[in-house]
Amino acid sequence: MITSKIASLLNEQIAKEQYAAQYYLAMSAWFTSRDLEGIANYFRVQSKEELMHADKMFDYLADVGGEIKILAISQPPNEFIDALDVFEKALEHEKSVTRSIFNIVKAANDEGDFATTSFLQWFINEQVEEESSASLLVSKIKMVRDNPSALYLFDQELGQRVFNPAAEA
Repeated sequence: MITSKIASLLNEQIAKEQYAAQYYLAMSAWFTSRDLEGIANYFRVQSKEELMHADKMFDYLADVGGEIKILAISQPPNEFIDALDVFEKALEHEKSVTRSIFNIVKAANDEGDFATTSFLQWFINEQVEEESSASLLVSKIKMVRDNPSALYLFDQELGQRVFNPAAEA
């Protein structure tokens, strides 16, 4: 059985994942309003992935008999300076999620909760991928942001991304 401390940390992480979904949805809305539908699509897919992460944690808590509590989330920002600002904020957000997951892993290890540590390994691997991807996109937006033709191609590239729930399993 999971301890109340670890259950509480996971409930907090569920809220953080739900906040991330809203944050990415706000980023998608920002790009939609600027007719950059491909980049907007990228952030819509990100939003859906974050909700899937919250669902995974919810299901895990249920499986191990932890008390599930749905916590309030803050309203994400809706205004950004420019496209680079959005991508830099997305990267910083991914780094904060990584730190949060690492803190839960540390707490689980300290309590000898090897089941939770094992469960969270998937999230650790996911965060390595998320940070790498976000960092690459920051580099790309820096290259293309002052070139309308390049921005158009970047927008088209990100428009190809699709949500694949099976890949998240």
